[in-house]
Amino acid sequence: MTTLVACSHGTDSPEGRRAVELLVDLVRQLLPETRVVQAFVDVQEPTLLEVIEQERSLDDVVVVPLLLSVGFHTAVDIADAVRPHDNVRAGKPLGTHPLIAEVLADRLRATVSDTWVPGDHVVLAAAGSSNPAAVADVNAAAEHLARLIPAPITIGYASAIDPRIGEAVASARRDGASRVIAASHVLAPGYFAGLVQRSGADLVSAPLGVDVRIAEVIVDRFTAA
Repeated sequence: MTTLVACSHGTDSPEGRRAVELLVDLVRQLLPETRVVQAFVDVQEPTLLEVIEQERSLDDVVVVPLLLSVGFHTAVDIADAVRPHDNVRAGKPLGTHPLIAEVLADRLRATVSDTWVPGDHVVLAAAGSSNPAAVADVNAAAEHLARLIPAPITIGYASAIDPRIGEAVASARRDGASRVIAASHVLAPGYFAGLVQRSGADLVSAPLGVDVRIAEVIVDRFTAA
């Protein structure tokens, strides 16, 4: 039996930590016969390296990044931790899966109270990475979302790459948007969610949060790996 290591970056937000814990609990419910453990790639413990060392001695391991796109954590931290071990593999990040777009569309519908109006414009607010694969992931997420909502979409990034979220919001207004909604393409409350909140958008959707569909994506990434 293969162990699923759900790997996320740490957060100083108690709400964010709790959201990730609840999400991992949903994964355990979907995979009752699979060992599911958490690990972190930065400031929180247990670290990914520690968890891999423990789990690989017991079983094969698949690390599923609880991240929405390729970036430093996937391309460096997770890849470096996995590479030395024959019985350890890594799954894909979550964000390009169509179910993520469905959850995001639901968050947006809740934000606008199920009422879209002429002149609405959505800025897909992503964390950002200079890795071209990350840009491709966010573009794919935007394409999935565009099929589900009636408003035009552009992209803004919190870091590493332009346009930044605030710039994308301002650009949408200059182009004639009467209401700009920031779609929080983040998993849980924390630093990046705060940047989206401060972007200057008229409305900001909640983070993706705890949703069984996201747990299903994690399971899909696990089984595919």
